[in-house]
Amino acid sequence: MKKIIGLMTLVALAFGFRSPAEKITVKGSDTIVILAQRWAEIYMSKNNDVTIQVTGGGSGVGISALINGTTDICNSSRPMKSSERDKLKQRYNSLGVEIKIAKDGLSVYLNEQNKALALSIDQLKQIYTGKITNWKQVGGNDAKIIVYGRENSSGTYVYFKDNVLGGADFTPSMQSLPGTAAVVNAVSKDKNAIGFGGAAYAKGIKFASIKKDDKSNGYLPTAENVKSGNYPITRFLYMYTRSKPTGEVKNFIDWVLSPEGQSIVTKVGYFPVR
Repeated sequence: MKKIIGLMTLVALAFGFRSPAEKITVKGSDTIVILAQRWAEIYMSKNNDVTIQVTGGGSGVGISALINGTTDICNSSRPMKSSERDKLKQRYNSLGVEIKIAKDGLSVYLNEQNKALALSIDQLKQIYTGKITNWKQVGGNDAKIIVYGRENSSGTYVYFKDNVLGGADFTPSMQSLPGTAAVVNAVSKDKNAIGFGGAAYAKGIKFASIKKDDKSNGYLPTAENVKSGNYPITRFLYMYTRSKPTGEVKNFIDWVLSPEGQSIVTKVGYFPVR
């Protein structure tokens, strides 16, 4: 039997056969998916024995997959809720491990023809709760504001609701779209539209300058303004694992946090954590 196994090994080596690649699954935030795919591509090019599968669906979808055991890593654009951590605790006797992987200036998208230049957090709240409905109320043209946002499984939706709306409900007239790219596309085609999402998705639109209040200066979501804290809607982006990462998952996350991995954050359009 030993001779047969030895012969099989020699044949495998002779024909260049390799053991199957180790597979890592990453699922969750649509905000992070472009960055995660870039990380995966570069990491796999350097590590031929590893396959990384990246899918989106929203932070809530990724967190559910982590709890259900169907993904190794969850990408999330919001912190996990205590109720979600409790579910992890019940199933795996762990509250999960949170890894901050990048920073994002959660951006407000305007059509390039829109005359409104700066919006305060309170004005944003009033627009997204339906109290301000015409652009002339915030320095724009006399036209109805067409409001776009994300679906409620999105971490960006949750973050915006908690940190901009103060927990208030979105206006029923908001058109909820399944991904940030869809929001950007809608705003780029409608001169009276407004949307929100990650800074890296900005193509064919312009950013609104955001003010903490009516007396403050407005700031754009640039690297300098996010780093200094002047941009008012700055957030961390996260990876979550069920327990302390080990093996290839740990190697991948360590690389993501390395200078090389963090340099990709900047190239994609987000901001490094270190």
